[in-house]
Amino acid sequence: MNDVRDISHDEARVAELVRSAKRVAVLGIKTEAQADQPAFYVPSYLKSAGVEVIPVPVYYPDVKTILGHQVYRRVADVPGPIDIVDVFRRSQDVTGHLDDLLAARPRAVWLQSGIQNDPVAERLVEAGILVIQNRCLMVDHRRYAGRG
Repeated sequence: MNDVRDISHDEARVAELVRSAKRVAVLGIKTEAQADQPAFYVPSYLKSAGVEVIPVPVYYPDVKTILGHQVYRRVADVPGPIDIVDVFRRSQDVTGHLDDLLAARPRAVWLQSGIQNDPVAERLVEAGILVIQNRCLMVDHRRYAGRG
């Protein structure tokens, strides 16, 4: 994608987004029982770095809290503004979340390392939402927010 709002390859814009993000909803977050998986340890890192992490698991219907925060079942149900929706879903499964992401109106949608869905990214960009694909938010947070 060449649209200016797909900022995956614009390091200055990625850095600005990472530094300014205070609230991150994590779509597809895992629970403490899966602490060794990126979908848990990345949001755990973000929380330890002072970012408010809002869990939006896809599975685990009986879980009410993750990382000490209330669980929401849809991103659009999260109250207040969302800086980034950090997505831990297979590339082909992201399409099923498009309507929820559009309804939530976050500042940015971040598809983690190995996740890319250009048709969804194009729809998000058309709606004025920044898009980052195939990058790890933890890696970029460490790089740009000065925590190692």
